[in-house]
Amino acid sequence: MALTHVYPEAQLFVDGGWHAGDGGGSATDVVDPATGQTIGRTPWADTCQVAAAVAAASRSFPAWAELPGKERGDILRRAADLLSDSLGGSGEDPSTAMTLEQGKTLAESYAEFASIVDLFRWYADQAERPTSRVEPGSVVGGDVTVRHLPIGPVAILTPWNFPASLAARKLAAAFAVGCTAVVKPAPETPASMLVVARALDAAGLPAGVLNVVNGDPVRISRELIQAPEIRAVSFTGSTPVGREIGRLAGGALTRATLELGGHAPVVVTADVDVAAAARTLATTKYRNAGQVCISPTRFLVQRPILDEFVDHFVAYAEGLRVGAGLEDGVDMGPLAVERRRRGLLDLVERTVDAGATLRCGGEAPAGPGWFVAPTVVTEAPATSAAMNEEPFGPLAVINAYDSDEDALREVNRLPVGLAAYVFSGSRERAGRLVAGIEAGTVGVNTGVIVHRDSPLSGIKDSGYGSDGGLEGMHEFQHVKAISEIPASRADG
Repeated sequence: MALTHVYPEAQLFVDGGWHAGDGGGSATDVVDPATGQTIGRTPWADTCQVAAAVAAASRSFPAWAELPGKERGDILRRAADLLSDSLGGSGEDPSTAMTLEQGKTLAESYAEFASIVDLFRWYADQAERPTSRVEPGSVVGGDVTVRHLPIGPVAILTPWNFPASLAARKLAAAFAVGCTAVVKPAPETPASMLVVARALDAAGLPAGVLNVVNGDPVRISRELIQAPEIRAVSFTGSTPVGREIGRLAGGALTRATLELGGHAPVVVTADVDVAAAARTLATTKYRNAGQVCISPTRFLVQRPILDEFVDHFVAYAEGLRVGAGLEDGVDMGPLAVERRRRGLLDLVERTVDAGATLRCGGEAPAGPGWFVAPTVVTEAPATSAAMNEEPFGPLAVINAYDSDEDALREVNRLPVGLAAYVFSGSRERAGRLVAGIEAGTVGVNTGVIVHRDSPLSGIKDSGYGSDGGLEGMHEFQHVKAISEIPASRADG
């Protein structure tokens, strides 16, 4: 069914123009995860094209930074309007291209583009915020002006699980404060980011302010980070890759924002509405087939309600319809890349071999595509694979706990700290649990923890810096402090 839709040709966007890749004939196959069939090719930028993108971002930076915030915001608003009009319009909805290349359901693709519309409009308003303040300083009669200024051209490196919104979230913050950018999306999913680029181009974004290059991730990332014109890099991806990005950025003295892997714990206390909590958490778990860095994974359920919670959770998982994302009525699509399916099935097998109980799923359905059934395991030993390795797929591990102290020991046992969740009928108890959790982002009685106006931040091996909110804007600014005494006093 997917092949009845036309997949758009992937190109590079450099200095306001659309280009083919010059990477010596190299290209990456774009594969429909629902069928395993090749539907397109991602052209590779060669070293000269990457350098041209950096040069364009550098050349266009002074004028873009000096443009009044309202004018930068107006471009974001027009791009938001164009994106909004394209969703459900008379032409091919861009959500279709995202589903073809990434696999998520059409509703999830639509929601991702709709979130970008919302993000662009919010950051358009923030572009008009004051960027300086005045303090009295320590010298009588003088004062200190503190200015937050755009840091310069930035590099944005994003993965395939949210192929448009992760980059757009960073871009909107960077553009709002006056930075220019070079984006390297994932070569497996090139079309989604290009939808955003075309909307910004049509909205009147000056040439060179946005550049999109693709190809060999290792080479292009290295060339961008080590380019002296690039003043900051913002990366979303795995912890091992993030370590290398941080090492390269540190060597170049380039500021880095790293949103890395997680293995999000959930604490469910015995005083909750069990059915409601199980449904909310299962909905959150299987969104985007579990391919979400903040996806809840290690479920710690207080023992008196464990069996009831597991029954509700498994019933929800088994009731999900798994299939091609473009089909009507599908609740969960395939995994986006075949290596993730192999890795997830291996993880389940090793966990069960270590003593865990498989309650549902754990297999790949017969037929084409990279599907894995929604999976639940219980009674997994703390040393088992799934309790220590991030699944990044539709796997939930549900174990019992007795005291809140026991739960917190397990929550904080791993060296990651991106996201966590607490479900409790007591606000005071939830507050105590939240205070003890080592994570940058926590949800209490909700699975929705990423918002347009708040940061997503990790600690420990989950990275540093913030995506989103005002904090996300600060990642693309440097601070200039100006101490001043009036000339009459200085002369005296």
